[in-house]
Amino acid sequence: MIKNGFVKKSVGTMTLSEKLQRLRSDRRLSLLEASRATRIQVAYLEYLENGNWEKLPAEVYVKGFLRSYGDFLGVDGNILIKLYEKEQEIRKNLEKNKNPERTRTKKETVNVSSFVFTPKKVAAIFTVLLALSGFFYLYKEVGSFANEPTLVILSPENNAEMEESSVVIEGKTEKDTILLINDHPVLVSDEGNFKELLTLQEGVNVINVKAINKFKKESVEVLNVSCHCSSNDNQTDEVSTMDQNQAVAGNEELWLEIKVDPGPVWLSVEADGNLVFSGTMLTGAVQSFRAKDKFMVSSGRADATLVSFNGKEAEKLSNDSGAVKGVIFDKNVK
Repeated sequence: MIKNGFVKKSVGTMTLSEKLQRLRSDRRLSLLEASRATRIQVAYLEYLENGNWEKLPAEVYVKGFLRSYGDFLGVDGNILIKLYEKEQEIRKNLEKNKNPERTRTKKETVNVSSFVFTPKKVAAIFTVLLALSGFFYLYKEVGSFANEPTLVILSPENNAEMEESSVVIEGKTEKDTILLINDHPVLVSDEGNFKELLTLQEGVNVINVKAINKFKKESVEVLNVSCHCSSNDNQTDEVSTMDQNQAVAGNEELWLEIKVDPGPVWLSVEADGNLVFSGTMLTGAVQSFRAKDKFMVSSGRADATLVSFNGKEAEKLSNDSGAVKGVIFDKNVK
C-alpha cells in the first residue's frame, strides 16, 4: 500500500517457538526423532514449538529442555534460554498493562461489598483468617528455604554388588527439583520420582546423586556399587571375537561395541529399528550389540563415545564435543 509517497510493509520477527520449529524443519527431523535423542516427551516438544508455556512443567525444566533441545539442534542452548526469559518478561509486562482497570474494579467492588453487606464480626474473622494465611505461607517458605530437599534412593543399596554391567538408579525427591547423577541431569516426574539406567565398569563405581531445590539448597547421596562382571566381560570378549570373525567371513550379522571415556555419557542405541539401550554409561564402561541390518546411535557427547564396528579399530563417534543423533552403521559402512 502506497500512502503519502511511502510504501507500507509489515515487519515480522520469529518467536522462540517459531525458531525451534524452523531449526527442526530445516534438519528434516520429526518430533519423535527429536524426543528419542533428547529424551524429552513429544508432548513437551510440541508445547515448546507451539509456545504453550503454561502447559509445560516448572521453569527450571523448561530451561533444561531448551538447553538439551538446543544441543540437539546444533545451537547454543543458553541463547534459547535468554530468548525464553525475554519473551516471558514481555508477556508479563503486557498482562500487567492490559488489566489495570479490571484489577482496580475488582478491588473497588470487594471494598464496597464488604462495607455494605458484611457485618463487622464477619469482616474481623476474614481479616484474622487472611493474616493467619499470610503467616502460614511465610512459615512454609522460610521452612523451604532453610531445609534441604528430600532425596530418597530406593535402589540400589549402598555397597551393593552387581553381577551385571548395568544398574537402575531409582528414587524419589521433591517436584521442581533439579536432579543430577554424576553431574548428568535426570528428569524428575511431577510426583518427584526418577529412574535412570547406568552402565558400570569392573570394580567399585562411585555414584553421586544430587538434588537441588529452587533455593539452591542441596541434598547429596553417594553410592558405592561394585561390579563383578569380569566373567561376563570374558564371555563378551569371546562373543565379540566370534562376531568379528563372522563379520570378516561375510556373515550377515553385524557387531557393534561402544566404550565411554570420559564419562558419564548418555547413549541411545537402536538395532534393526528396536531400542536396545537408553541410559548413561560411566567412564570405562563397555557395551556390545548385534543386529542383522543396521544400528542407529545417538550420544550426548560424541567425542567421548568410542565405537568399534565389525571388529575395526575403535573411533570417536564424532569430533564434535556436543550431542549427535542418528549415526547409522550398516553393511555399507566401510
